[in-house]
Amino acid sequence: MPKMKTKKAATKRLKMSATGKVLRTQGGKSHLNGYKPRGRKRNLRGTVVAKEVFNKTAERMLQGN
Repeated sequence: MPKMKTKKAATKRLKMSATGKVLRTQGGKSHLNGYKPRGRKRNLRGTVVAKEVFNKTAERMLQGN
């Protein structure tokens, strides 16, 4: 059986926390930023925990790591 390959798009977008949760960056901050308030853009920084439903899929995509 061949080796499992990692989905490269997933490695660029997702991280696993030490406790096994999937971390993702928030969307909505890459364009049309002129009209968005400063506070809204500030709140979109950093990472958030992805929904629990997505954990199994994300682990399968990151399995090659």
